[in-house]
Amino acid sequence: MLVLVAPGQGAQTPGFLTPWLELPGLADRLSAWSDVAGLDLIAYGTTADADEIKDTAVAQPLLVAASLAAAEALGASPDLLAGHSVGEFAAAALAGVITAEQALGLVRERGLAMAKSAAVTATGMTAVLGGAEDEVLAALTAHGLTPANINGAGQIVAGGTLEQLTALKEEPPARARLIPLAVAGAFHTDHMAPAVSQLRVSAAAITPSDPSVKLLSNADGQVVGSGAEAVERMIKQVSNPVRWDACMATMAELGVTKMIELLPGGTLTGLAKRGLRGVETVALKTPDDLDAARELIK
Repeated sequence: MLVLVAPGQGAQTPGFLTPWLELPGLADRLSAWSDVAGLDLIAYGTTADADEIKDTAVAQPLLVAASLAAAEALGASPDLLAGHSVGEFAAAALAGVITAEQALGLVRERGLAMAKSAAVTATGMTAVLGGAEDEVLAALTAHGLTPANINGAGQIVAGGTLEQLTALKEEPPARARLIPLAVAGAFHTDHMAPAVSQLRVSAAAITPSDPSVKLLSNADGQVVGSGAEAVERMIKQVSNPVRWDACMATMAELGVTKMIELLPGGTLTGLAKRGLRGVETVALKTPDDLDAARELIK
């Protein structure tokens, strides 16, 4: 069983789209999607620096466009689809719930709304690696932090105010390593609540279709059979924790044997190597990885 997965914010790096523009038709596709997103996706994916593409309003459309473009270049027919955080919009489009253009339009509004919410209070996120899960979660609760991403494989991402994150750094959980993340705010926490309302208004004009391929939800890792429910879950997910651990558990239950991570790949296949042992993986980073991905599909 093959699962295609789309990465979330933080996976982008300067210039990551450059080699992909050599593929026939891909530049034209990105140019058309740039009009929808209201951003020059080609420029942001090739010449922009790290600070420019860290901007939430830029990073989210850029990542979704990159995943969709890579999926089109790959041409695979997966048995299962999933996305991490904003990657859910790419997965929903590939499942036929919404069109690529609708996904990019919604993600544009999502990014703007989340950036606006992040500007209200100085917030951030810190990855907590290792430690006993119950002790890590207890430490986050003690400092008023939210486990914004429970990624499995010994990785939990804490979200909250900078003061709360500093307190966690000064009093970390036992046997855990803390890594501050280069993000603009505490995503998937209550700090993003205003963005939920704004995104729901934007989504009201869309009539989603039911998924044509099994689609997993970040909310609980379960398969979502209704297009309307899939969109509603993605809207709510803006201020709720991402349960990638639950998504991987469902992948194991369904019998996933192969995983291909769409552009810019590496994060989710890295988690799978520890959380889904025995599953063959390929991460799409450059067009050279397409051959390995196609060989995996065979």
